[in-house]
Amino acid sequence: MSSDFTSLTSVAADFEALDLHFDQDQPDRIVAAMNRPEVLNAIDQTMVDEFHAVCQWLEVNPSTLILTGTTTPHPKDPSRERGIFASGADIAQLRERRRADALRGVNSQLFSRIKDLPMPVIAAIDGFALGGGAELAWAADFRVATTKVRFGQPETGLGISPAAGAMWRLKELVGEAVALELLLTGRILNAEEALELRLVNSIHEPADLMDAAHALADKIGAQDPLAVQVTKRVFHMPPEAHPWADELGQAILFESDAKFDRMQAFLDRRKN
Repeated sequence: MSSDFTSLTSVAADFEALDLHFDQDQPDRIVAAMNRPEVLNAIDQTMVDEFHAVCQWLEVNPSTLILTGTTTPHPKDPSRERGIFASGADIAQLRERRRADALRGVNSQLFSRIKDLPMPVIAAIDGFALGGGAELAWAADFRVATTKVRFGQPETGLGISPAAGAMWRLKELVGEAVALELLLTGRILNAEEALELRLVNSIHEPADLMDAAHALADKIGAQDPLAVQVTKRVFHMPPEAHPWADELGQAILFESDAKFDRMQAFLDRRKN
């Protein structure tokens, strides 16, 4: 798969909250780094709008998306940097939202759109992923994290409830009992706990995080793009859609040129 990044450059020209990284040597992926370190990458309306613009491009130009954060000076030692994924929604904006805003589903609509992107989404997470930041991570297909990661849903302590996916995605990921504990206590998970609960696929030192994310993207990129897209779409369909959806997906792939080319290449290698 290859992408023409000219149009993406135009899309991202005026971005303030996201830094996009893409390379013609890796045309099957883009990296979107949240970059509001002064507020620990709190997700505000500007960031939401920019994520929607990225999604719109990816829906037309299917590519793997790597989501990540940035670094900020450590509060106890400003000479050191610490990673930050996203500390949650912007509390200053959240404080002013009312019933009508909640019903618009600002973050939930965005995170569902990210979840539904044609190609896989990899969240590369360092530092805090709290509240809406955690819910953004739960919307990804894969989560690679550092030893410094901290996950949590502190919403009930702020007098609200998680409303951007944690209520049901966490239950799917870790089961009802653990999900309810995390939602009702605000418990913060460290890297080892997140790995034990299978909320993350792997743990790495901070310096190795992006290499790990790209290594996973490389493995995905080695597969047939159409097969990846069909598999992701069918995998996320509700139980009642199976096995009919599986058979429809396979029917599409059975007619693709890539299927014949890749299978013939496999047979040729076996002969040798």
